Parts: sequence; C-alpha cells; structure tokens
Amino acid sequence: MRSTKATALRGSHHIAEGHSMKTVLITGTSSGYGRATALHFHAQGWNVIATMRTPRAGVLPESDRLRVVELDVTKPASITAALEAAGPIDVLVNNAGVPSIGVFEGTPMARVREVFETNTFGVMATSQAVLPQFRERGSGVVINVTSSVVLGHMPLTAVYKASKMAIEGFTSSLALELAPFGVQAKTVEPGACLTTNFATRATNSASLDELVPAPYAAWAKKAMDSFTGQDLFTKETDVAEVVWRAVHDTTGQLRFPAGPDAVWLAEAK
Repeated sequence: MRSTKATALRGSHHIAEGHSMKTVLITGTSSGYGRATALHFHAQGWNVIATMRTPRAGVLPESDRLRVVELDVTKPASITAALEAAGPIDVLVNNAGVPSIGVFEGTPMARVREVFETNTFGVMATSQAVLPQFRERGSGVVINVTSSVVLGHMPLTAVYKASKMAIEGFTSSLALELAPFGVQAKTVEPGACLTTNFATRATNSASLDELVPAPYAAWAKKAMDSFTGQDLFTKETDVAEVVWRAVHDTTGQLRFPAGPDAVWLAEAK
C-alpha cells in the first residue's frame, strides 16, 4: 500500500516541479461543452490543446497558451499525430461525441456502429494512446464526458445511451487499473443543453423523421415535446466548471453529474 501512495505523491510532486503550467488536451472543442471547457481552462491559466475534427479559425481566442490541433478520434493515425503535436499533457478530456436520437427499430446498424466508433471506441483509443506517458510520469487525469442519459430512463436514446453506458463501465474499471500509478480516470455526466450544435443536430426533425418508423411517430413526438419542455437544463459553462472540479478532485469520486437536470437525476437515483 505504501508504494502506491509514494507513487501517487511522486506524481503530484512531479507536476508541481516539472512544469508549473499544466496542459490539458480536450477533444471536440469546435462547439458546445468542449469549447466552453477549453475557454474555462484557458481562463484559469492552463495551456490548452483544443482538438477538432475540422479545425476552424475564430472558434477560440488567439493565445500563446491555446493551440488548435486536428484530431479525428476514429482514426488511429490522427490520434498519433495529434499527440505528437501536443507534447506532454497532464489531463485528457474525452469530450468528442456524436448525438443520436431515434427509435431503435428504425436505426440502421451502420448508424449504430458510427455512433460507437466516436462515442465509445474513439474515447478508448485516445485514452490508450495517452496512458503510457501518464503511467510513466506517475500522474495524470483522464476525464470521459458521458451524458445524463446514463442516469435516467429516456426514450429515443437507445443507441446513444448504450455508447455512453459502455464508457461509464470502461472508466470505472480503468480507474482501478491506473490507481497504483497515481493516475486517475473519471466521468462527467452533462445534462441536456438546448443551445449546443449537438442538441440542434440531435433534435433536427428531418434526421429524427428518418429514424422514426411511422407506427412510432405520434409517441416519439410526445416524447420529444416533453424533453424540450422540461424545466431544468444544462448550460455549457456548467459542464466546463464540473470538468475543472473533477480534474482537481482528490476524494476518489468517480462520477460527476453536470448541470441542474443531471444533478437532479443523480439524486433521484
């Protein structure tokens, strides 16, 4: 037991001495939670490696502490290149994700695989690529952004929820494997946000109609209306603040609901 503690202490000691300014790499920063998280860490004085599948100018402020790097989490070569460009990092935030709302019966298996490719395998692949440097250094934090769908029963999210539940299970086991090396893994579970591109894409009626077979249409419309009519919603900044808290948390907490609706669901459990 003592050796574990020594490793952990050595790790935090290393961060403190090795480089005073810490570096976070965040995936999926072109909009929404990822962008808000990049802005938050930058405002707190960190170096930020903001990755996007398709880098765009003007999304994030110009700064010598903020670099935009291209990264497609579904492509191994892209992960390798992005990490080489990033150099040593202290924290990985796996935020990149694709939405999927629809009736399972009407969802083609090709679409199911596409969702898992980003939301599940992409998170695993990016984590795996970063772990050697964290383990060797004896410090580091992996934050996997999942969703409040893992906390409650929500219709029209079978595929999306499955992809995020997989990451919840993955992270809880990964955390145990990394603990002896002073490295941490945690999940942040954002609630529903109606102001992100993600929400727009997920609730776009054209894409929804495609994935809702006619017999389900009336029921699906009711389900969507009750979702968009709920009182509690999450703001992008709620998620950024909770990611920040999770990175700095030393209590051993594994899961961090983010946003009032997510917190409510977590407490209702």
